[in-house]
Amino acid sequence: MTPLKKAIWIAVGVLVSILAVVGFIYYRTMLSPNVEVKGDPKYLLIYEGDTFDDVLKHLKETKAIKNMDSFIRTAKRNGYPEQICPGRYKLEDGMSNYLLVHRLINNRQAPLSITFNNIRTKKQLAQRLSSQLMMDESALLDVLNDPVALAEFGVQPETSVALFLPNSYEVYWTVSPIELLRRMKKEYDKFWTKERLAKLQDVGISQLEVSTLASIVEEETNKLDERPLVAGLYLNRLRRGMKLQADPTVKFALGNFGLRRLLSGHLAVNSPYNTYQVLGLPPGPIRIPSMDAIDAVLNYAQHDYLFMCARPDRSGYHDFTVTFDEHKGNASKYRKSLDDRNIH
Repeated sequence: MTPLKKAIWIAVGVLVSILAVVGFIYYRTMLSPNVEVKGDPKYLLIYEGDTFDDVLKHLKETKAIKNMDSFIRTAKRNGYPEQICPGRYKLEDGMSNYLLVHRLINNRQAPLSITFNNIRTKKQLAQRLSSQLMMDESALLDVLNDPVALAEFGVQPETSVALFLPNSYEVYWTVSPIELLRRMKKEYDKFWTKERLAKLQDVGISQLEVSTLASIVEEETNKLDERPLVAGLYLNRLRRGMKLQADPTVKFALGNFGLRRLLSGHLAVNSPYNTYQVLGLPPGPIRIPSMDAIDAVLNYAQHDYLFMCARPDRSGYHDFTVTFDEHKGNASKYRKSLDDRNIH
C-alpha cells in the first residue's frame, strides 16, 4: 500500500470513529430513553408566562427525568426556550428527550376529564372548574355574568349556568372560559334531542325555563321517584296562575341553603327569586340541575296536586294534596315535628 493510500485509510478510519462518537453522543442526548414513570401517570404543567427555568423547575418536581443536563441540551438545540407553550403534558415511561421536546414545542397536550355536580351557585361552579383547570375563577365568572359574551349562546347572566349539564367532559387544561362555554353549549344542544324537544311542547315552557323548574324540583327532593310528582305540581300551579311558593327559592334568595325552617320574615325577602312574592318562575336556575331532574320535568306526572309538605317521619318524601285544607293538616304535623326536634 502506498503512503498516500495508507494516509487516506487512516483519515477515513478517524472520520468514521468521530462520526461514531458523535452519533453515540447524539443518541445518548436526544434519542435514548430519559423519562422514567413508575405507577400512576405523571404530567408536566406549564403555566401562562412560565420561563424555561420554570419549566425545568416543574420537571424536577415530577422526578421523572433521569438526566436533566441532556434534556436541557436537547431543548436548547431545538429552540424550545423560545417556544414555550402553556399546557398539561403527559410524561411517558421510556420517552426520549427529543420526543418530549417535540411534544412541548408542538403543544401536544393530554386532555383531562373535568367533573362537576351538586353545585348550587355560579361561584361554586367557577371554583370547582378553576380547581381542575388553569382557568382563573374570576375570569370564568366574568364571562358567565357578561351579557355581551353570553349573547353568542342565547343566554343571560341569570340563565348562563343552565348550559352546564353535570357530567364528565374531556377538555384541555388550558381551555379558556369562552372555549369552555362553546363546549358546554355543544353538549347542551346534544342533550336536547328530538324526543326531548317534542316533550317540551307538552310541558309548555322553554328549554331554559325547564332547567329553572328542574333546579327547584331537585332542591325540593332527592328522591328520583318523587321528582315527576313535584314537577307536575309546580306545572299545575304555573298553569293556574298560582305563585309557586317553593321554599328552595327563598333559601336561594337569602343565600342560606342550610335553613331548616322558614319563618314569615324569610318569606318576605325582596328578591325576584322569592316565589312566595313573585308570580311565575324565578329569573334562572337556583342550582345547576342534573339531567335526571330535567328529564323529570319533561316526564312530569299528570295529577291534580297543588300542595306539598315534607313528611314528619324524616323519610325525605312529601305528602301531596289537592286542597289547601288538606295541606294545612299536613303542614301542622310537620311544624310539630320541627318543634319536637327544637328546630326554630
